[in-house]
Amino acid sequence: MQRRRRSRPVPTPMARVRHCNLLLLAAVAAALLPCASAVRPFVLVLSRDDFLKDTAGAHPSLPSADADADEWDDFDDESPATDPLISPSSWVPLLDPTSASPPGDEPDSPSDALFVAGVRAMLSAASTGDEAAFATAAAQIEAAAAGGHPGAQSALAFLSGAGMTRSASRSRAFLLHKFAADAGDLQSKMALAYSYFRQEMYEEAVTLYAELAEAALTSSLISKEPPVIEPVRLHSGTEENKEALRKSRGEDDEDFQITEYQAQRGNTVAMHKLGLLYYYGLRGVRRDYGKAYHWFSKAVEKGDTRAMELLGEIYARGAGVERNYTEAYKWLTLAARQQQYSAYNGLGYLYVKGYGVEKKNLTKAKEFFEIAAEHKEHGGYYNLGVLYLKGIGVKRDVMTACNFFLRAVNAGQPKAIYQVAKLFQKGVGLKRNLHMAAVMYKSVAERGPWSSLSRWALESYLKGDIGKALLLYSRMADLGYEVAQSNAAWILDRYGEESICMGESGFCTDMERHLRAHALWWQASEQGNEHAALLIGDAYYYGRGVGRDYERAAEAYMHAQSQFNAQAMFNLGYMHEHGHGLPLDLHLAKRYYDQAVEVDPAAKLPVMLALTSLWIRKNYDGSFLVHFIDSLPEVYPVIEEWVEDVLMDEGNATIFTLFACLVTVLYLRERQRRQVAAANPQQPDGAPN
Repeated sequence: MQRRRRSRPVPTPMARVRHCNLLLLAAVAAALLPCASAVRPFVLVLSRDDFLKDTAGAHPSLPSADADADEWDDFDDESPATDPLISPSSWVPLLDPTSASPPGDEPDSPSDALFVAGVRAMLSAASTGDEAAFATAAAQIEAAAAGGHPGAQSALAFLSGAGMTRSASRSRAFLLHKFAADAGDLQSKMALAYSYFRQEMYEEAVTLYAELAEAALTSSLISKEPPVIEPVRLHSGTEENKEALRKSRGEDDEDFQITEYQAQRGNTVAMHKLGLLYYYGLRGVRRDYGKAYHWFSKAVEKGDTRAMELLGEIYARGAGVERNYTEAYKWLTLAARQQQYSAYNGLGYLYVKGYGVEKKNLTKAKEFFEIAAEHKEHGGYYNLGVLYLKGIGVKRDVMTACNFFLRAVNAGQPKAIYQVAKLFQKGVGLKRNLHMAAVMYKSVAERGPWSSLSRWALESYLKGDIGKALLLYSRMADLGYEVAQSNAAWILDRYGEESICMGESGFCTDMERHLRAHALWWQASEQGNEHAALLIGDAYYYGRGVGRDYERAAEAYMHAQSQFNAQAMFNLGYMHEHGHGLPLDLHLAKRYYDQAVEVDPAAKLPVMLALTSLWIRKNYDGSFLVHFIDSLPEVYPVIEEWVEDVLMDEGNATIFTLFACLVTVLYLRERQRRQVAAANPQQPDGAPN
């Protein structure tokens, strides 16, 4: 029978984390962002064996006991609230003319001027589909790279790895990223860390990801996560994700306009919601601290206690206003009195640092952190973990610190994820595990300001600028973002020649486009995207863009099946039934078919047909029926092609439609005539009517 080709995503069940009777669910990546559905969940599973038995002794990497509160954690709280640490070679100022360029970003050298002109021209050429202009832009970038410009080296590494205007060369891309990273380019550090991660060189990956994760979190203060960029998946299975895209249109979205109208009419809930959208830059809305402050202030005037806490944070961070810890303390205190328990965490932090209060008071800080933790505020868990890890105002207790950090990880607190990664890296409290450290550092590093490219990629896609969207998603894919990898691959598959894919010389050939999409899907599948693994399996099974290889198809389907993908289970059953790449085993085939319908009830009909096929094959092996069933995969494409080429041709379709209407009319008239004749049989002469 013909294998079902469409997949339906199936959520991965959460695993349990146990230690000392403490039940912890640590969904790291899913909890990192407010739009959890957009991110593949990563589940941290710990057992007793992951914890060190003896943690009493001081570890060399730990600060001295009773450490000063000035060494609170690894993050500088004096950094500016606006996008921090954007590399001078960032593309963001070129995409957003209104964004402030970092100091020293003015093109004060020939290499700077060539880089800026090259990237700007490349983005424009991707939009217009001008292959000659794209090649000229690439030459400018190459000239700037030859002059030692790290941003140009990073961009050239991206072009070399993808095979744009030159032969694809991973080794050359790696070398260029290494040069750029050594010169301080953060994007190349992300790309280099991802390359090490894929090669299981975890020592090198951890070193880079730890630095990037720290940079990503530097702008955070007090209790809330730093502003985030929501990664929106363009597709759901093989179809466009219309609902997610509708909600990502920013101020053009109807829901946003309704919320804004309600806020202007004095609706407190709408004011608070509008403030959040502007403060975090959610749902495609441009982040605007000034507007966030305006709407939070309006909500406070109406008595909204949640807005009070956020005003406290705004003053503490200096986000859109001059930093003022006294004002921060005032608003956090008001919010805490109204039982906004996360505000206690902010107050505790102010007492630890001595900001906005008479003097530092570690005892009071601990009390406030405990109140926040008692009400399951993840910031309270994190800060208590810091207290016990560093012995600030309490006796150092690494195990207690670990447990508090793990509770905060469970709630998605990014600083806690960073700290647990560091514990795995250093072997403090937890056994040294560089793979786990790399995974957790990576999930935090991807929150960095370089992630803002995803917003511009999405805006380009929503405006119909597919070429620029593909270029930007491809750039982020090079940095290791799974959502960007799957989005770029989907654009290549969905839009084909209209994707304005740039190849080695001019536009991509069909083969170049297939191979690039295949490579991107493969990278996404490595990072847990079961739909990508399914497509990789289909590519090898049908020989789409690659040589047909049933064994590699089975390997990809196994990967998707391990993530509870019903389509992959069905496909594995089919391959066992027919002995394609897997041993001919009807019992295993039935097991996979049964699993498919257990995971996804929508698979009931194809599974029922498959089980019927199994029964026939078992009881009538070698019969005409079995040969007929086996011939269906070869017959179906022929019929499908005939329907598409003949029936669906515009002229033929019209003729067939008219012919079908004529036959229908003749049939209905004949049936009506017979019904009349049956109701009025011929009567003898003189019979009464």
